[in-house]
Amino acid sequence: MPITARLKLGGLSLLAMLSLALSAPGQSVDGVWDATVSVNNVAVPFRIEIDGTGPEVHSYFFNGGDRVNPSNSGTFQNGSLVLNFDSYATRLEASLKDGALIGTYGGDPRSAYPFQATRHDSSLVAIPDPHAPDISGLWEIQVKSPKGEAAWHFVVNQAGAKIDAAILRVDGDTGVLSGSYKDGMFLLSHFTGERPFYVELTPQSDGSLRLQIASFHDTQNLIALRPAEARSRNLPPPDDPTQHTKVKDSSQPLRFRFPDVNGRMVSSTDEQLQGKVVLVNITGSWCPNCHDEAPFLEELYRKYHGLGLEIVALDFEPAEQLKSLSRVRAFITRYGIEYTYLIAGEPSQLNEKIPQAENLNAWPTTFFIGRNGLVRSIHTGFTSRASGELDSRLKDDVRSEVGQLLSENVHAATGGK
Repeated sequence: MPITARLKLGGLSLLAMLSLALSAPGQSVDGVWDATVSVNNVAVPFRIEIDGTGPEVHSYFFNGGDRVNPSNSGTFQNGSLVLNFDSYATRLEASLKDGALIGTYGGDPRSAYPFQATRHDSSLVAIPDPHAPDISGLWEIQVKSPKGEAAWHFVVNQAGAKIDAAILRVDGDTGVLSGSYKDGMFLLSHFTGERPFYVELTPQSDGSLRLQIASFHDTQNLIALRPAEARSRNLPPPDDPTQHTKVKDSSQPLRFRFPDVNGRMVSSTDEQLQGKVVLVNITGSWCPNCHDEAPFLEELYRKYHGLGLEIVALDFEPAEQLKSLSRVRAFITRYGIEYTYLIAGEPSQLNEKIPQAENLNAWPTTFFIGRNGLVRSIHTGFTSRASGELDSRLKDDVRSEVGQLLSENVHAATGGK
């Protein structure tokens, strides 16, 4: 049965369960809830924790076992729940009736995800199948992506029948896909306020994995192989994130001139950037992987700014966000960003505004510029903790490269010229 048909039937079952749910004691929303958002006709399950009542309500999502993405404000009054997530410019609105929360989650009401939830009851959690096959480790998903990729990484951490996994593309990973083994397949999902994913993962007799994926983009049916098996079939590996994007002329400095959030113009030729190591970061407050990256960039800035590191974010936002910059300001506040943050335009203008780059098509992308003003390397995408060792390796590589660039003086960086 196709994934959409199977989950539509599951959604009908869930609605039936909701109609039989017990009334919430005292009309409270405190506690952990088992919820779904519907995307591409698929109900994506996740957990959400809610705390408070009246005009002071807050909530958290879960990324694996971690509480993440707290709401900025919220209310629960007269049976109506409202939670605001400013750094995503989204809102959860739901009504509590017969122990169930029913409503929507999103920014634009016209495209908001249908939302429903019942209280988490540990006694109703299904017992995982003890006969789950071992699929732990690294895989490669065969794909033809719009960014020209032929494969993605697929990272699996397994404990018995339970797994935490992540799909890692050239622009970043999915966050933690959590789930367990049941009826011959692993059922995995992720939703932390953005990028909903649902995956049905079925081990095949030839040692491969079949993945039926439903996401906020679309639905896909893909195959994953172990890296050694992919190489034996002469299949290309996932893109190297340090080779995906290039500059057309490496002998020319990267040029930009854009306003900050207060309208002050900042240029690549400004005195504050001369003789410094500069990371120029292509970002956007709408981009989930940019949210993953921002705390790490801020960590680098605070650690190395005194040694000569500057970070300049070039933010590309949809037209409606450029009018007020409210989501951008919330993004900056949420991560305590102190480095230079500029507003470069709309996402569709990326190549027009950064014409010196080629194959620039991913958010985030970071240009590493030496003290001589020239681009030394380009890193596309960013991982999260969900990618395990690949995440640790990326961060170690970035720290090492920044340290190496900082150790060079201007004279040495120009080759003594």
